Amino acid sequence: MPTERTRIAALEAKFAEVRRDSERAIAQVDAARFRRSLDGDTNSLAVMLKHVGGNLRSRFTDFLTEDGEKPWRARDGEFIDDFPEGEAGREAAIAAWSDGWKVLEAALAGLCDADLGRTVRIRGVPHSVFEALVRALSHLSYHQGQITLVARILVGPSQWKTISIPRDGTQRRHDEMGFDPQCRPRG
Repeated sequence: MPTERTRIAALEAKFAEVRRDSERAIAQVDAARFRRSLDGDTNSLAVMLKHVGGNLRSRFTDFLTEDGEKPWRARDGEFIDDFPEGEAGREAAIAAWSDGWKVLEAALAGLCDADLGRTVRIRGVPHSVFEALVRALSHLSYHQGQITLVARILVGPSQWKTISIPRDGTQRRHDEMGFDPQCRPRG
């Protein structure tokens, strides 16, 4: 039975990067601002986390054997902030997010590269496992960008700690990596 996981491991690493960067942004926002909408129509961080958690639970529960849109999923309810007030609400939103990620991570842990060509369904539409994973990674990356931007705006420029290379920090990052962009590979 094939057990190679080179491609799955690469996907796991990218999913983990999206989660880590999102959580670095989320950690900078206090409970008072965590549930604030930027304009009354934009999803708050709490709602985004609830949606992502619900999406991941639905898509990756029994990933290989059931449709990714579960009958028990209440997608429209994911966009309603019904969390308790204060820090308890922040913690509940983060728990919804974390529960979804646990389901994804368990599904990925059970896959090997040979599974990438298998077929799964999302809303009745067939996808290869690879397509479904790329679809999920794209969706999560989209929300990671939203989460980071909203968090940055809520925290404000004077208190925001960048989660990537800061402006005017490229050379420092290259130096830390031991990378010289002027070096050309010999070939």
